[in-house]
Amino acid sequence: MTISVIIPTLNEERSIPGTLACLSLSTFAEIIIVDGGSTDGTLSLAQEFCARTANARVITAPRGRARQMNEGATASQGEILLFLHADTQLPAQAGRIIESALAKHTAVGGRFNVRFDSPSVWGRVISSLMNRRSRLTGIATGDQALFVRRQVFELLGGFSEIPLMEDIEFSSRLQQAGRTVALRDTVVTSFRRWDTKGPLRTILLMWALRFLYWVGVSPHQLARVYRSVR
Repeated sequence: MTISVIIPTLNEERSIPGTLACLSLSTFAEIIIVDGGSTDGTLSLAQEFCARTANARVITAPRGRARQMNEGATASQGEILLFLHADTQLPAQAGRIIESALAKHTAVGGRFNVRFDSPSVWGRVISSLMNRRSRLTGIATGDQALFVRRQVFELLGGFSEIPLMEDIEFSSRLQQAGRTVALRDTVVTSFRRWDTKGPLRTILLMWALRFLYWVGVSPHQLARVYRSVR
């Protein structure tokens, strides 16, 4: 069972070194970094990593996380696709964990639990709520390192190329395609989004965006609201 790791990037020079360091000794079949037009040092860092990692390469795609992930999937060869945010670090033996989770043919994909890199109480509370909500609803976010069988990903048509909620939208369709696995193994992701505007304000914003999305507001409209408050 071969696994392709797909990492969409855009101006991630501060975060991507840690993410790539966790992958440097991995046994994944391939690592594909899909850059959306970074203007900082992201591309140079990615190219340096690929130069010393035989199974890694960089490709470019038009800006947009969904588009970048779809381009990465198209360029990949693995039987399993693992979509990893540039500020998220996988646990040791992540490949083995995923293979074990998908050993039963009934599982179409899954996700990890998430923990923030912040020692704050807010970080622990928010990650706990995210993991509990995901386990109850079956819906996962990109922070939780979604993985899916290639055949299922292609059958579903990949990520909808929308500017926001692409992970929620895909996760919802994936759940309908078959059983998904909610791993208790943990990825570590950046708390920067919550720190920037404050945890409580960010929680309320995320809840509001999620509610508006579920009642039918277009992701394009939500993206304009999201950008205006960042």
